[in-house]
Amino acid sequence: MNADNLRFFLQVARSGRLNEAARTLEVDHTTVGRRITALERELGHRLFDRAPSGWRLTEAGEGLVPRAEAVESAVIAAYESRASTLGPLTGTVRLVTPDGFGAFLVAPRLVELRRKHPQLDVELVTATEHGSLAARHFDIAVTLERPAPRSVRYRVLATYDLRLYTTDDYLAGAPPLRTLPDLRDHTLIWYVDALLTVAPLRLASSLPPEQKVAIQTNNITGHWLAARSGLGIAPLPAYLGETDASLKTVLTDQFSARGTYWLVVPRDLERLRRVVVVEEFLRDIVTANPYLTDDPAPWN
Repeated sequence: MNADNLRFFLQVARSGRLNEAARTLEVDHTTVGRRITALERELGHRLFDRAPSGWRLTEAGEGLVPRAEAVESAVIAAYESRASTLGPLTGTVRLVTPDGFGAFLVAPRLVELRRKHPQLDVELVTATEHGSLAARHFDIAVTLERPAPRSVRYRVLATYDLRLYTTDDYLAGAPPLRTLPDLRDHTLIWYVDALLTVAPLRLASSLPPEQKVAIQTNNITGHWLAARSGLGIAPLPAYLGETDASLKTVLTDQFSARGTYWLVVPRDLERLRRVVVVEEFLRDIVTANPYLTDDPAPWN
């Protein structure tokens, strides 16, 4: 059995498309197809169902993924061990986070990580959805929901509060706002519930009955910019709203939601030096932020 065929198998399993896997591997797509066919012949099982919409893993293919990742991990660990004895930390880490956490907490502090490890490359992918996680396109991730335990380790990274924020200018020209039902008379900036794939952000049930939402966006940056422009009232994490002098919180005793950030690492990568370094970097971010609550819970 040619173990190198497993590398081709994993790329197709993660991308679901032959051409995309070929681009990643920097070979022709016919080479990828030939390698997969050879692997299926060696194992005596069909690993993918081929279709115009993409290549889907069969039951045998699903069973092979964790074993192939274990081989991949062993190879990566061997190179990692050799590199760690030769010099500074090198390589690339792909970090997937929700947009608020990545844009407002991670990005501003990447300069610290860069100073400590100037030869370490970081790919920061911000998205409030599960596509990158499901495809296993990450080395370390922060999620809003507890992940499925398949081939990953996870723990609570931090908890945070979600509150309502607006500006004094908006309130000066708007109807009185004393109770939650008063929100019906205000411009509310909210999530597009119908498009949300992350259950913790479906907050419509927290609003008064028959509440009208004037502005909808699933991006926290959009919520923040719209609120601070004086457009209306938006739900924001306290680590963002409380640090913006142009914003003030409203209905603090009547509306609040608590969210959780989960730290996720593939089991086959958890001991890699560069992954451990980025994990420690994320924990330092949480410890230093007064609006995040660290959680010492063990790994699952």
